[in-house]
Amino acid sequence: MLQADKVYLGTSEKPEYLLLPLANRHGLVTGATGTGKTVTLQVLAQGFSDAGVPVFCADIKGDLSGIAEPGEPKDFLAKRAAQIGFADEYKFSACPVIFWDLFGKAGHPIRTTISEMGPLLLSRLMQLNEVQEGVLTIAFRIADENGWLLLDMKDLRAILNYLADNADTVSAKYGNVTKASVGAVQRGLLLLENQGGDAFFGEPALEIKDIMRTTVDGRGMVSVLAADQLMSSPRLYATFLLWLMSELFEQLPEVGDPDKPRLVFFFDEAHLLFDEAPKPLLDRIQQVVRLIRSKGVGVYFVTQNPLDVPDTVLGQLGNRVQHALRAYTPRDQKAVKVAADTFRPNPAFSTMDAITQLAVGEALVSTLEPKGVPSMVERTWIRPPSSRIGPVTDAERARIMATSPVALAYDKTVDRESAYEILGAQAGGDAAPANGGTSGGDAAQGGGIDLGTILGSVLGTNRKRGERLTATQRVARQVTRTVTNNVAGQVVANVGKSIGETIAGPSGGKMGGSIGRAIVRGMLGGIFRGN
Repeated sequence: MLQADKVYLGTSEKPEYLLLPLANRHGLVTGATGTGKTVTLQVLAQGFSDAGVPVFCADIKGDLSGIAEPGEPKDFLAKRAAQIGFADEYKFSACPVIFWDLFGKAGHPIRTTISEMGPLLLSRLMQLNEVQEGVLTIAFRIADENGWLLLDMKDLRAILNYLADNADTVSAKYGNVTKASVGAVQRGLLLLENQGGDAFFGEPALEIKDIMRTTVDGRGMVSVLAADQLMSSPRLYATFLLWLMSELFEQLPEVGDPDKPRLVFFFDEAHLLFDEAPKPLLDRIQQVVRLIRSKGVGVYFVTQNPLDVPDTVLGQLGNRVQHALRAYTPRDQKAVKVAADTFRPNPAFSTMDAITQLAVGEALVSTLEPKGVPSMVERTWIRPPSSRIGPVTDAERARIMATSPVALAYDKTVDRESAYEILGAQAGGDAAPANGGTSGGDAAQGGGIDLGTILGSVLGTNRKRGERLTATQRVARQVTRTVTNNVAGQVVANVGKSIGETIAGPSGGKMGGSIGRAIVRGMLGGIFRGN
């Protein structure tokens, strides 16, 4: 039953497969609580992983983490395998897993910068109105024009303070900015910080390549996002997932229809993405879902009710697994009818009646056939998973994280010079220097050099919001981050300071630092251009 170019889902009157060449046409897994959606997600994720496709999925209840450990013999698993004719091929095995956590507790931290998130998603995250969103957009524009990096929440707070202090000047150039509007944005920022957003924004930012890894034996790594605590901040969860999809869409090149997806993305509790989303955000979601297929990425929405997904998105989902729905209310009855109408009918049974009669672990399955046409819907017993049903233990999670290929890349926070330090220095305040104050105060006083900023400028890796890095620039950015955290940064800082003082004198203050910075930047620029 197991085949190289297919993911085996289960058996109806015949084996049911999801074809890998059509897996990037997206999909939908729906059903009421307790009907088997999580096990179906686990089967799909492990099937993709075994086929060499990296997977990203959210672990809402904590039990999906068991995919990292081999399953254990149980009577009901053996019975299901025998029932569907899978007993001879059924083996227990684990998936190669990377655990992630926005809060850095149950997995490696996932971070992004304020700039990469952008004003639209941030506005939704902070529940800003149109006027307040305009203020935030102006803040981003000013930061871009001045080269002030917006990396973490203190950077955004610093630029908002700048807007409030210079409201008249800013209003004359960009439109009306009032202290009241800035204050409202700052309150939204405080709310976001209380929800744990301060842990999400910063560096090192997530590199997309790290959720698209494969193992030496060719299996796709399964990135499992610990989302049980994140669900208490549903807006942060939904905005993060949309940001991640947007990053994939912007960074990956067009590949058309590959032999198998480059990545499969499972969107659990999908209704959180669409609930109360403003129209511009819905338009963005629809655009990403529609176009990301050509980047070789498959998006699979997992939710209780097909009505949770807008029609414009629902029409893009070609591969479908429908577990049982209960028709207790008029809305439930409408959901059953909607679900039934989206399937290609099977004359052997009534689709609408079957949806309410399915047993736990049974589902209606329709996937795309070789020519892209949906197959006739079939009542299917889902195959038993090869990995563990249920969560990993704390000790098992710690062991997996300790041997993770990304542990050294993300577990330590980096804080380089950005808007907070620059604006603090300009104001002559007591802004803390980057890297936890280890620079000896030179950067805050204007007499030192931020090597990360200089190298970023030379190599072109200090990108503005919305700009994409080339493959070379992405490598250069990683080198820049590494160099910045080593002794070389302090050595060059001292060289720049000495050069500046030689020219402007020890009392030259900020002028000496600026001259030294310019000369060192020129020297490094000449070196890189010469190569």
